[in-house]
Amino acid sequence: MQTQTRKCLVAGGNLLQAHTWKGLLESAGIQVELRGEALMGGVGELPVDLQTVELWVSQAQFELAQSQLANLDADLPQWQCVQCQEYNHASFELCWQCSAERSEAH
Repeated sequence: MQTQTRKCLVAGGNLLQAHTWKGLLESAGIQVELRGEALMGGVGELPVDLQTVELWVSQAQFELAQSQLANLDADLPQWQCVQCQEYNHASFELCWQCSAERSEAH
């Protein structure tokens, strides 16, 4: 059996959002692999670059998965982290890049 080439669709530090996206993508018929979940228990003790959760999909389903996530973002405004300036999905309460709490400062 030949293994399909997989590609990272999303990487970030929000485990709840990763599971939400995984469920939505799977309900659209896209197979998703969640990587890095076990490392989230080390937040604060591991280097920031290791504190990431990634959603991986097959190369063949990558564009469809991107489209599905883009459709989700169409209805929800993003917010910008005041600490690292990264843009985050509206449903995130913590910055996916640096894990700073959401701030309503504009």
